[in-house]
Amino acid sequence: MKAATKVNGHGVNAKSQFYKKPPLIQTLHSFRNLPNATMPFLPSSSSSLLFLLLFFFSLNPFFSSSQKILSSFTSKNSPWNPTQNQILLSPNSTFAAGFLQSSPNSFDFSIWYYSISIKTVVWSANPNYPLNSSATLFISSSGDLKLTPTTSSSAPNLWPVSVRNTSSLLFLQEDGNLVYGKWNSFLNPTDTFLPTQNITGANLTSSNGKFQFGGSNTLFYNGSDSYFSFQNALQRLEDTGEVTQVNGRFYPSDFGEKGKLRRMKLDEDGNMRIYSFDLSSGSANWTVVWRAVSQLCTIHGTCGTNSICMYDASTTQTSCACPPGFRKDTSKSCMRKIPMSRDLKATKFLPLDFVRFTGVGNQTDLKALNFSSCQKNCSDKDNCLGFLFKYDGTGYCVLILDKLLYGYWSPGTEVVMYLRVDNRENDISNFTGMTNVMETSCPVRISLPFPPEESKATTRNIVIISTIFAAELISGVFFFWAFLKKYIKYRDMARTFGLEVMPAIGPKRFSFSEIKTATNNFTDKIGKGGFGDVYKGKLSDGRVVAVKCLKNVKGGDAEFWAEVTIIARMHHLNLVRLWGFCAEKGRRILVYEYVPNGSLGEFLFQKALTGSSDAQKPILDWNIRYRIALGVARAIAYLHEECLEWVLHCDIKPENILLGDDFCPKVSDFGLAKLKKKEEMMTISRFRGTPGYVAPEWTKADPITPKADVYSFGLVLLEIVSGSRNFEHHNSKVESDQWFFPAWAFDKVFKDMNVDDVLDPRIKHSYDSRAHFDLVNRMVKTAMWCIQDRPDARPSMGKVAKMLEGTVEIIEPKKPTIFFLSEE
Repeated sequence: MKAATKVNGHGVNAKSQFYKKPPLIQTLHSFRNLPNATMPFLPSSSSSLLFLLLFFFSLNPFFSSSQKILSSFTSKNSPWNPTQNQILLSPNSTFAAGFLQSSPNSFDFSIWYYSISIKTVVWSANPNYPLNSSATLFISSSGDLKLTPTTSSSAPNLWPVSVRNTSSLLFLQEDGNLVYGKWNSFLNPTDTFLPTQNITGANLTSSNGKFQFGGSNTLFYNGSDSYFSFQNALQRLEDTGEVTQVNGRFYPSDFGEKGKLRRMKLDEDGNMRIYSFDLSSGSANWTVVWRAVSQLCTIHGTCGTNSICMYDASTTQTSCACPPGFRKDTSKSCMRKIPMSRDLKATKFLPLDFVRFTGVGNQTDLKALNFSSCQKNCSDKDNCLGFLFKYDGTGYCVLILDKLLYGYWSPGTEVVMYLRVDNRENDISNFTGMTNVMETSCPVRISLPFPPEESKATTRNIVIISTIFAAELISGVFFFWAFLKKYIKYRDMARTFGLEVMPAIGPKRFSFSEIKTATNNFTDKIGKGGFGDVYKGKLSDGRVVAVKCLKNVKGGDAEFWAEVTIIARMHHLNLVRLWGFCAEKGRRILVYEYVPNGSLGEFLFQKALTGSSDAQKPILDWNIRYRIALGVARAIAYLHEECLEWVLHCDIKPENILLGDDFCPKVSDFGLAKLKKKEEMMTISRFRGTPGYVAPEWTKADPITPKADVYSFGLVLLEIVSGSRNFEHHNSKVESDQWFFPAWAFDKVFKDMNVDDVLDPRIKHSYDSRAHFDLVNRMVKTAMWCIQDRPDARPSMGKVAKMLEGTVEIIEPKKPTIFFLSEE
């Protein structure tokens, strides 16, 4: 044997070799080609080696001295004829290509697995045009690859496409791809995909020509009727068995197992399957490891017209049955026994439980009010052959028109097919299970005796019965009155007990007398707000408290107790702690911890609140103001995002921000918005200019979200920086009724680049651009983001806290726009 030479980069033998069993050929060649290789099981002399080779070949039943093996086919080779008994082999002998005899004197030029005992065809050049023994495969002098019935140049070329290659080299790759120039068999598949073959855009046709796979994701019957679609387009079958898709993948039952041959085939029954062949187990069969359609009867064309497909899951076989009123026409189709009368009233409907017909283009979907309405729609049409109906109250109604196609029975359909037949038809439906109802009749004859003659004791009996009835009535009234009295007593006790017995972590319930004593009969009033007046008090254990007397509170005792319990469970460093409550005879009182330094508004707006120097409070420096802003932001973020129940404050303003001894801010009045009656939630006065701390959505009847609190906090943040109310007119040329504090502050900071004009004049002298610029800049930018007019443009309170902390970058905000309350 001569050494292999290179032709266009592919290893081919200069001369054809006689066929030898592939494993033995590979073993002997590998040892022979190794330099100085030692083979202890072979004699060293060449004559002994030749004797041993002949001995193995004589024992090999597959050895044929007449079969030739080609590693490539070129224009220099003589024309290839089916009778020449030669094959084209892949480099590792996994695949072979050549003429296969499909029937007497009929041949196909195909590719098949060569390394296994089962001759499994994976591709054919002429699946629809069988060749006779005079067919020829050759490469013309111009480089055209032709497969013709004869060697005549005028004969038609049966190759899939007219291919031309200047190198004139046809060879078979190890992955089963037959290549000739730019053409290859992977681009022109027949009914099989091989591993690593690109599926995108490729089409398959079953060997019987009935079923197609196209669009990379859909199975068709007769080229147009689709009966199955993958959710995502297929891309490739991998060596491990998985199939990759555009947005996903799916796996066979033996995914990842090594040493297996795999292929994906569109079978003649219309189902697409993945097969695997275990080389290591010695198995002689292909195993199905995945199938596209589990219910074979849903494949169109399994049974013919008017026929119903039946699927046996135990044997995975299908059979075709005729519905009542029909008989076999062919092996798969049925025909009517009695043709339907043209008189629409001379027809009736037979129920076929769990039967569905899925013919494409001959169905009309309706939304029927009931069964009678669906039946009437079908009865009124002379071409309606029946209708599908579901007993689930959804009004599902589908009319079957003209033809009964692709019928099948399956309990998973959950529908009943009402088949229209002639009134003369006597067949009874044998598809039952849903609509048949067992009817039982049990006739019983009852005879009543005649009434006795009226006796003299009738009057006496009436008196006795009346007396007993009166006694029972009086006793019943007495016992009902006694029950009602005790019920009222125990009901009041139960209410009291129910409010008194609370979880250990809940607030304490105080009696009104305790509250009255603690506040010295409500004499020390320290504040007044939208939810009620606030009094200072001292409990019996010495604790100083703030007592808020609520007004206009909705709900009863149980509802109030539930809301108060939720408020009491909100624990945060920057929230005022709720210690207890009182719910007695319509009074609603909350007992809070006392915060000694008062509200933030008393420190920021002292000119408006105090007149004498003795009452002056210290001016807050920039660091304290920053800590106050950050603490309030964290507290509101806790209410919005960290509580088990979503809480809106709805009334954020400096008066509801209290300051402790160390000026630690504490937000008050949180959670009280849910206790207020809807008509008392907010009262907006009619005035020109900007409303106090109200977000624009309150005036537009838009949904109220946590972004309303964000807006109010942004206004408070500007007031902390400027030291003045947001609705007070500053030095500006804008008319007072058109003046908007946030817009003025935005122009000063981002247009004039003069932040000094916005700062509190009382401590402007202490502002150090190096020490305080970063704090003030973050506060101003954050405030501008919070007071954007659209809620979706504002950040959440959690992000607001991070913006103040400096953990997120703050880009330049848009200029806030003014809004007015509508005037009626």
